[in-house]
Amino acid sequence: MASADTTWKLTAPAAKPIVQAALLAHDRIDDWDYELVIAGREVAEDKPDDWVLEGWFPRKPGKTEKAALAGLFEGVSEAGAPEITVEELPPQNWVTLSQHNVEPIRAGRFHIHTPEHPADREAIDFIIPASQAFGTGQHRTTAGCLEMLDAMKARGVIARNIADIGTGTGLLGFAALALWPRAHCTLTDIDPVCVPVVEENAAMNGVSMGPKPGEAVMVVAEGMDDPLIQVRGPYDLLIANILAGPLVQFAPAFAKAVTPGGSMLLAGLLAGDQEAAVRRAMLRAGFRLAARLQRGDWAILWLRRRQNWARLR
Repeated sequence: MASADTTWKLTAPAAKPIVQAALLAHDRIDDWDYELVIAGREVAEDKPDDWVLEGWFPRKPGKTEKAALAGLFEGVSEAGAPEITVEELPPQNWVTLSQHNVEPIRAGRFHIHTPEHPADREAIDFIIPASQAFGTGQHRTTAGCLEMLDAMKARGVIARNIADIGTGTGLLGFAALALWPRAHCTLTDIDPVCVPVVEENAAMNGVSMGPKPGEAVMVVAEGMDDPLIQVRGPYDLLIANILAGPLVQFAPAFAKAVTPGGSMLLAGLLAGDQEAAVRRAMLRAGFRLAARLQRGDWAILWLRRRQNWARLR
């Protein structure tokens, strides 16, 4: 019998453009089973065109889960869905396994490392253990966001009220507080498992949790749909490193939550069609592009809300 902590992984190998198209198809599905978490990646650095679409499920996947993954390839691959393999992972969290012995990263002035590695006293240093939540700094989107935050600070951005939507480990919110130490900070995530993770990481890195300036408040919520998120706004810096689909969906809510002239940092979207869709949605919502980074296949966008803007009807 499988352990309660066992995770099952589904793997579908395909060429890079096919996997990316399947990810776009996933973003357009409104009733996707949130327990089936998917991601795409290259097989190896020396094989940039060979990718896999992976899915993780808390129980042994059946025909429904396999069909859902296979369905993402309909219309994007002439050969149809690739063969999907299923494997049972050990009774440990798959993020912990993937982060084992991971090397520290440097992104702008930030140095991110696990407890097994020494701190860098010349950098803004954060300890982020491998954990049950995303946002350890190793993914190119998270590292790119750290770089962009550093660039925003260097270009004179002032942030007094910060929101980190889909915070995961809390890292990006913590990083923003390190750059703007007197700001209020609201951290949100849809997954309740992030609450103890964020609290543990905050204690480990000397970040105070609370409602005062220089402190962070944690909220479990989907997007902006929470009274506390709304009452603590509007925000002059909103960070959202999530997925392209939710970014498009939340664009009108983000516009209401960001002050005129305020900044928004978006990531979790692939350069190309996903980026174009997000930028169109944000333009309609009243944001303009201030700067862009690309790290691998991932785009990181800094947008600013227009000072005087009324949507054309």
